[in-house]
Amino acid sequence: MTDTGAYREASLAVRSRELPANSERDIEAQQDSLWKRVFSQANLLGALKRVEQNRGAPGVDSLTVHELRDWLREHWESIRVALDSGVYRPLPVRQVMIPKPDGGQRRLGVPSVVDRLIQQAIAQILVPVFDPGFVPVSYGFRPHRSAHDAVLVAKNAIQDGYRWAVEVDLDAFFDRVNHDMLMARVARKVEDPRLLKLIRRYLEAGIMADGIVQGTGEGTPQGSPLSPLLSNILLDDFDQLFWSRGHRFVRYADDLRVFVKSKRAAQRVLEVATRFFEETLRLKVNRAKSSVKPASSAELLGYGFYFAKGSQVKLRMAPSTRQRVKDRIRELTSRRWSISMDERIRRLNQYMRGWMGYFRLIETPKVLQRLDKWFRRRLRQIRWKEWKTPKTRVRMLRSLGVRADQAYQWGNANRAY
Repeated sequence: MTDTGAYREASLAVRSRELPANSERDIEAQQDSLWKRVFSQANLLGALKRVEQNRGAPGVDSLTVHELRDWLREHWESIRVALDSGVYRPLPVRQVMIPKPDGGQRRLGVPSVVDRLIQQAIAQILVPVFDPGFVPVSYGFRPHRSAHDAVLVAKNAIQDGYRWAVEVDLDAFFDRVNHDMLMARVARKVEDPRLLKLIRRYLEAGIMADGIVQGTGEGTPQGSPLSPLLSNILLDDFDQLFWSRGHRFVRYADDLRVFVKSKRAAQRVLEVATRFFEETLRLKVNRAKSSVKPASSAELLGYGFYFAKGSQVKLRMAPSTRQRVKDRIRELTSRRWSISMDERIRRLNQYMRGWMGYFRLIETPKVLQRLDKWFRRRLRQIRWKEWKTPKTRVRMLRSLGVRADQAYQWGNANRAY
């Protein structure tokens, strides 16, 4: 069996386990009860717990997550009446700009906590409707799938001889989603007009920036509970096309990599993908950032790839990611930052635990050892500055077990930190 055949057979086996065997009668009953299931007490309580766990900032109405339960006890009945009668109007999302790694800014939309609750309730019911039909190599924001799964699939593709990587960069994807196209794809599996109307109203709710509400003729606010599912629904057309053609690819939200065996094939795939995104899905491909490169130079979700002895493919931290990690550690270990060592270490531990948890797949121990030495040296420099005078430095060095002659020599040295 060929590599591609084995890959597809294994992935199809996974997919067959995910697809439920529903009869036409089951599907009709599911559509009839979809609205009731979204706003059932059990589903709403589950959505409320998820919203509370995720915390998050308040929306334009300034209502916080901690105030939500008490607010709902007083107002939910009127909200439910408005929902059932089709007159409910979501509040515009609050615009928040966050820096991107490349120096630009990413626009996030923060819905009100009530709208987050409703969107979360919709997502909890619609995910089981759509998710079984997605291709196995789509990993972003799906149940029981993670970025690590995507990275390992990419690694296996390179190991199987697909040594050229195609990176397709969708320019401001979440801001450019065409509402008509998206709703047409949602309507393929959702027939309830009330639910379709409500989803559309969330897409068109608008964004409040600097106190002014701006209309949203396109895009789905990144940061809302529904946007991950809606993005997967729209991009599924691309997935199905490339999956049907037997391509080895991985997609995590709008982060896409296609792996092929030659440079010429990679260039052809990039042209096909660009044409499909722009002509069929009406999205914009950033040609300056889209590229064809050897797999050893490719990056995916912060990871890079390299060839060890015997042509074995291994994982490393991407150079750009390593630089961002060092920049963040520099901020947390700045000697100009007046903060207690206990609080500094608490924040460092918080960051390092998250970082190590995400990059636990990397296979470059020497790189980690060098990073660890650099990190410890910066902490020692902070202590050295705190001790200030030669007399204090000698005393503190002696308390740490340094010999008297060495403590005197080091404590009175006039070299920089």
